[in-house]
Amino acid sequence: MAISVNVPKNLSGIKTKVALNLTKRQLICFSMAAVAGIPVYLATRKLIGTETSAFLMIAVMLPFFFVAMYEKDGKPAEKIIKLMIRQKFLTPGIRRYKSENLFRKLEEQEKMRKEVRKLEAKAKVRLFII
Repeated sequence: MAISVNVPKNLSGIKTKVALNLTKRQLICFSMAAVAGIPVYLATRKLIGTETSAFLMIAVMLPFFFVAMYEKDGKPAEKIIKLMIRQKFLTPGIRRYKSENLFRKLEEQEKMRKEVRKLEAKAKVRLFII
């Protein structure tokens, strides 16, 4: 009786687990979340109530959990956020190529010439009348 186990061919996505089936990065982020969130809860529970301070603690801890757990295309959350900030705010946007329509400029010049001719003709007519 043989037992077979499927082993993936690409082992690059597998990360070393340190404790409690969590990576070192996750353990550090979770401990930072606890260091930031628990004092917030303890300081505010008497002032605003237990339930509200628990929600406030969760709101303080959520960014740490996001950084610990989110990963896309092998990049952690802070690298993705850094790339997004660089793309949106620090580097200039795409410069669109704008061509000059020379035909339109020629049409405008011809229109101006016609208008000047009309004004000159009116001026000549006024000179003859006076």
